[in-house]
Amino acid sequence: MAVRVLLVEDDAGVAGALAESLHARGHPVTSVGRGADALHRHRDADLVLLDLGLPDLDGLDVLRKIRAVSPVPVIVLTARGDERSVVRGLRLGADDYLTKPVRLAELLARMDAVVRRAVARTTPAGDVVRIEDVEIDLGARRVLVAGYDIGLTTKEFEILAVLAARPGTAVSRQQLMDEVWGDAYLAVSRSLDVHLTGLRAKLDRPGLLTTIRGFGYRLGRD
Repeated sequence: MAVRVLLVEDDAGVAGALAESLHARGHPVTSVGRGADALHRHRDADLVLLDLGLPDLDGLDVLRKIRAVSPVPVIVLTARGDERSVVRGLRLGADDYLTKPVRLAELLARMDAVVRRAVARTTPAGDVVRIEDVEIDLGARRVLVAGYDIGLTTKEFEILAVLAARPGTAVSRQQLMDEVWGDAYLAVSRSLDVHLTGLRAKLDRPGLLTTIRGFGYRLGRD
């Protein structure tokens, strides 16, 4: 299976050799040399290969920022092989951690395993979530309340979809903003408040979408 790879590596020689090898095996590769570029380009990739020694940002900070807004698989590929870095990388959300130099066959096998796990993890069990008389059709992007389409805006639906993916579970305010606005740098808090007010009014089900003071929100009653 062809995988779109974002290669984050500031050594042009290493990046060029690795990109050429991956291209030869059918994987399109985009190479960037800065952490800031990785934060802007990761949404176009199926997999990120991330070096930690970047000129503008520490790679672990890049990993943390990406993981805050995206489930894209990330394999750390670095010369930094000390135990502390490995543990931090995995705890921050890396799907795998390889130290340089790495054999191409091993890298390809690890890439395949990580992508397979990601596909299994994100394949939905069903496209419709039902809570009481509220039906949220994630595929059709439509919400029915008591059988009637309540006509949500795009952002209202996206907020509800994030909560509906975790019914009965508390979702932090920051996570909600990150997933809906999809920006590793900034999500506008005031905009979230406005859209939540409109969403609650259209649902017209007091207590179904609750605020957890100092944390975030939950869809579903106790």
